Amino acid sequence: MRRLIINADDFGLTSGVNRAIQEAHQQGVVTSATLMANGPAFAEATASAKMLPSLGVGCHIVLLDGPPLLPPSQIPSLLSRAKGCPRFPQGLSGFAARALARRMDPQQIEAEALAQIRKIQSAGISVSHFDTHKHTHIFPAVLHPLLRAGGACGVRALRNPFPPLSVVPLAMLLSRPTLWKRSTQLKFLRRFASQFRRAVQEAGLVTPDGTLGVAVTGTLDEHLFQMIAERLPEGTWEFVCHPGYNDAALQATRTRLKASRMRELQVLTSSAAKHILERQGIELISFHDLAVARQHMQP
Repeated sequence: MRRLIINADDFGLTSGVNRAIQEAHQQGVVTSATLMANGPAFAEATASAKMLPSLGVGCHIVLLDGPPLLPPSQIPSLLSRAKGCPRFPQGLSGFAARALARRMDPQQIEAEALAQIRKIQSAGISVSHFDTHKHTHIFPAVLHPLLRAGGACGVRALRNPFPPLSVVPLAMLLSRPTLWKRSTQLKFLRRFASQFRRAVQEAGLVTPDGTLGVAVTGTLDEHLFQMIAERLPEGTWEFVCHPGYNDAALQATRTRLKASRMRELQVLTSSAAKHILERQGIELISFHDLAVARQHMQP
């Protein structure tokens, strides 16, 4: 059996992203979304989520490229030292170096994650799962405090950020340098995969078998979507996507994903995407479905 969660990240980033996620769920194949508690369009996103009872809504925990929820004095190890308004640092490479050197206080990571999850819950949203902006929970120093935060808030599921070994063929990787670079980075980070699974199991949370779509972020088209669906292994997987409208609000953000969000929206709402999944016999589920199913399986 092959089951797939199609999760849209960055819910709450802009009105255009919110609208695209709603359309991708109602008219397309998106089954879950993760909401940014510190997003500029957070209030609008929560109102939209309440009108979409079949959409699983999780927390997109932000520790990069954005403002914190907690006062800077409570989480100094997580913030950039640049002058001006205290913010999380930009760029994954610098964050990775700090995470690997364990220069961020785990208690501060946990506290900020708790604040973000609880803000969403306080808005009346049942948080089905969590993931992180730019997949920062791939690093054990970040994962462990987030697992504690999720458990404390009653959140039972999270993204498994590690992809299967071979979904995009080598010929395709070689023909698209961006895909090759991204795939190489992901293979390097796979060294944390076994630690991830062990930590999640010990914490009593559930997670899919892995994540698809990370390597093709910013380059997704119908051909790639079909290729990934055709090569999807047995099990339960997540496909990460970033639909959105490339409007003035998105242009003003620091995200590198702008025009690509429109292309993703077109793929995710196309009749072709639905037909591809149907032909492959792939069952669409949400993170809410995953958490409920695993809960029922427990003795």
